[in-house]
Amino acid sequence: MRTNPVKQKLRQGKPTFGTWLSLGNLHATRVLARSGFEWLTLDIEHSAFDWSHAATIFAAVADAGCVPLARVPEGDHYCIKRVLDAGAWGIVVPMVDTAQQARTAIAAAKYPPEGNRSVGGGMHALNFAAEAGEYYQRANDEILVVLQTESPAGVENAEAIYSLPGCDAIFIGPNDLRFNMRAPDGTMPTAEEHEAMIQRVIEIGKRVGTPTGIHAMDPESALVRSRQGMQFLAVGSDLRMMNAQVQQTIKTLWPEGEARKDLARY
Repeated sequence: MRTNPVKQKLRQGKPTFGTWLSLGNLHATRVLARSGFEWLTLDIEHSAFDWSHAATIFAAVADAGCVPLARVPEGDHYCIKRVLDAGAWGIVVPMVDTAQQARTAIAAAKYPPEGNRSVGGGMHALNFAAEAGEYYQRANDEILVVLQTESPAGVENAEAIYSLPGCDAIFIGPNDLRFNMRAPDGTMPTAEEHEAMIQRVIEIGKRVGTPTGIHAMDPESALVRSRQGMQFLAVGSDLRMMNAQVQQTIKTLWPEGEARKDLARY
């Protein structure tokens, strides 16, 4: 059975770099899976993918030698079971604000006695190049569980959440964190306040020995976060990279700004 190199590197204190699959295009996914990224996360939380399509994406990523992950829509037993049985090698769970939410997600990703994941299926084992019996015996050691901190409440409960057995890494959603820090009148936090909250997460992660990470918009920012001690680092997304290249092309073609103004921006 194949082992999960991303989980191994996180345990060794090394940084890992991947990107987000927002488009879910099979051709683009196959290219990205061979590009050098260590992992690719299919964003099922915010994109309209069904389970069958997700299974195809996970298989393409795994067959290319990359690690397929899934950001689930919600950290419940149903969603987590479905993506793992469809062949994901790990989960990214959004909006984890309490230790109980974290326990629920971790348990759903683990077979008994560590958790309550239901036994069945066959696609999961295929992606690990294993027989079903071997997968059932070893999956708990190879499935990656990443919990997201995206609110002040999550930061307040961070030590209890990050200390839980089975929590392999913490991932900050910077945009949701910023929006959840808004004042009652809708005023956004300052950049300094937002950064201070991020630094609290990094410090707590170091204190309890749990890797942290964040979604960075460009490789330079990801490297800065790596130097700060973060290890699970997403760099943009397939959608963002495509859009950035398109915008650069448009600027080159129309340097004086004569291009259309109603263009997509991401």
